[in-house]
Amino acid sequence: MKHHCGRFRKSPVTRRQVLQTCGLGFGSIALQGLLQDKAFAGVDASGIDRTKSLDPLKPRKPHYNAKAKSVIFLYMDGGVSHVDSFDPKPMLNKHNGQDPYKHMNVQPTQFNNIGKVLASPWEFKNRGKSGIEISDLFPHIAECADDLCVIRSMTSKFSEHTNANYFLHTGSGLQGRPSMGAWTTYGLGSECQNLPGFVVLNSGLTPPGGLDNFNAGFLPAAYQGSVFRPSNPPVSNSRRADASDDIQKSKFDLMRILDKQNLDRAGSHDILESAVANYELAYKMQMAVPDLMDFDDEPDAIKGMYGLDHGNKHTKTFGRSCLLARRLVQRGVRFIELTCPGGSGDRWDQHGGLRKGHAGNALSVDQPIAGLLKDLKQQGMLDETLVVWSGEFGRTPFAQGRDGRDHHPFAFSLWMAGGGVKGGHVHGRTDDFGYYVEENKLEIHDLHATMLHLLGLDHTRSTFRFSGRDMRLTDVHGHIIHDILA
Repeated sequence: MKHHCGRFRKSPVTRRQVLQTCGLGFGSIALQGLLQDKAFAGVDASGIDRTKSLDPLKPRKPHYNAKAKSVIFLYMDGGVSHVDSFDPKPMLNKHNGQDPYKHMNVQPTQFNNIGKVLASPWEFKNRGKSGIEISDLFPHIAECADDLCVIRSMTSKFSEHTNANYFLHTGSGLQGRPSMGAWTTYGLGSECQNLPGFVVLNSGLTPPGGLDNFNAGFLPAAYQGSVFRPSNPPVSNSRRADASDDIQKSKFDLMRILDKQNLDRAGSHDILESAVANYELAYKMQMAVPDLMDFDDEPDAIKGMYGLDHGNKHTKTFGRSCLLARRLVQRGVRFIELTCPGGSGDRWDQHGGLRKGHAGNALSVDQPIAGLLKDLKQQGMLDETLVVWSGEFGRTPFAQGRDGRDHHPFAFSLWMAGGGVKGGHVHGRTDDFGYYVEENKLEIHDLHATMLHLLGLDHTRSTFRFSGRDMRLTDVHGHIIHDILA
């Protein structure tokens, strides 16, 4: 995303000077995301040539009827242990403390410090009417078992965090590709015209790989994720610097005159026109953000359900992000991603101290996520909101050292809820130790294809011409997981 400020240098007052006095500075990551641009390319599902469109976030027709209108992606940074959460393995209890080489085809791991078979510290129980087995690690999410579609057969191609994060978010293990949030807003636009179409609620931990996990890559830069914090204000420069609305409005009127002068000289030009549209959205954000962040209209019972009155500060932080996610969906924002707030341990990446680390992280996210699911459901929003919970890979069924688990790309679990997926359903199966997938093996491309399908987009037709070929989120891979569709 580039700001073409040089185009105004002939004017006595530059557009940049006007923007700075309006309070729309250039230090904010989120507003930088809004204030940068590239030339548009491609034809959307409506058959409209986007090179002639001045509004990148204008809602667009899907390829076919959609089940979901929005996505909330709950990213569990570091890799949650599937055999301690959603994939029970009694054989780990039976052979606890034994040599894993006697029971499994053990592959080299990230750190190759292979210990003994390690039983889960948490008990699994049948939950809800569906009887899905979920561990005591997530007692609140377990109350929503009948709304969950648990996938136990996901795999990754990478065992290192950064590459696995890029793969999960962009469909490629290399840096620089557009994220799934960017592809979604590129294909559908947004039903909210005064906030970004793709919002990242950074609760505290930016994942390995950094902001490129949320980037637009070669897509027009208006589609990259805008990073919000759960604090108020959530983004820098979101409050005007002028004393009154009238003063700021007069400056924007001047800015529009300067824009028109430059467009008259240059003629119709995608980059100039797109920059104008992006700055207008940044101005609208100054009006919309204060209302978004005002929780006074939320009943105390709702705020309590999300854990905003919890004694743990990380639970409060993540609860605020989850409540913000619901409010963003209500306003029509298309794609929202939440990162982890931290807790006891380094993300979910417990190479040692599994019990303490996973318990601390679960305490941070369990109640807020359950509150989000229950709130969406009671407000009639869950059916049109696809909620996805996942990390970048799983953990080994044997110990790393004495009491940790190493990275494990060969099998891991995630779950989806709402948005057209089967509730109370389990898909896929791993072997007796949770080491390899034995039934319905899936990869990230299949997840992306299914997410786009639920949003009404054909992943094979949602393309962008770049570097001489039609690029897509799923590359040349990906199959819709039809068995999980409601």
